[in-house]
Amino acid sequence: MNRKQLIEQIKAKQSYLCVGLDSDINKIPVHLFSGNNAVTDFNKAIIDATKDFCVAYKINTAFYESLGIKGWKILEETVDYIPSSHFIIADAKRGDIGNTSAQYAKTFFETYSFDGVTVAPYMGEDSIRPFLEYENKFTIVLGLTSNKGANDFEYLKTNDDKYLYEKIIHTIAGWGTPDNLMFVVGATQTKELENIRSIIPENFLLIPGVGAQGGSLKEVSQYGMNHDCGLLINASRAIIFASGKDDFAEAAARVAMAYQQEMRTYL
Repeated sequence: MNRKQLIEQIKAKQSYLCVGLDSDINKIPVHLFSGNNAVTDFNKAIIDATKDFCVAYKINTAFYESLGIKGWKILEETVDYIPSSHFIIADAKRGDIGNTSAQYAKTFFETYSFDGVTVAPYMGEDSIRPFLEYENKFTIVLGLTSNKGANDFEYLKTNDDKYLYEKIIHTIAGWGTPDNLMFVVGATQTKELENIRSIIPENFLLIPGVGAQGGSLKEVSQYGMNHDCGLLINASRAIIFASGKDDFAEAAARVAMAYQQEMRTYL
């Protein structure tokens, strides 16, 4: 899916919601384990329940890799089940030397046909360049995160008195275009969103942390939206684990619809 198609979906659905499929096997409703494919069945039910209210899905690969070969099979089945009308993100946070990154890019853009993949920028351009070589694919770079450890490095001052995260975003923006580069900004970093928008006014921002992690959809939309919307707001646990009982899919649909209805008012 390219940028134009993503924007068209946002306008058509009046939504910029991304549902995070962080499908923790320890939190999946117990009744699903009576079958042979509990995680796959859970994911399919969540997708069926939420697809009308969101424009994207984000698969956190850690929850699948931890299950070994079976987990990779579940990941593949999940990607194949998501409608082609939706933008699909591999939340993999890869970043390594060039030839290794080339294999990571092939994994997520060719083998599994994701539309975007998250990458860590701290090894520099040669670790990111292989992802940018793919047409109609998005490299989603960690810009400013919400975790406590963000203070360890991301807010360090550089020689030109900029924060390190500012330097990273500004530099990497020059390696690609808004057609192939997005940036991750944590939802609890709303005080920095205006500044980030001044650096990258056109790029999409993937914003996790709304919902269970305490981020404000209203504030993120107010300070992060651009003329094309330019936002994908990810909610994971708040939606997929809205209920741990037999009605988990119906509960997920209700929460996803609530997000979509609020988003409609901001577009």
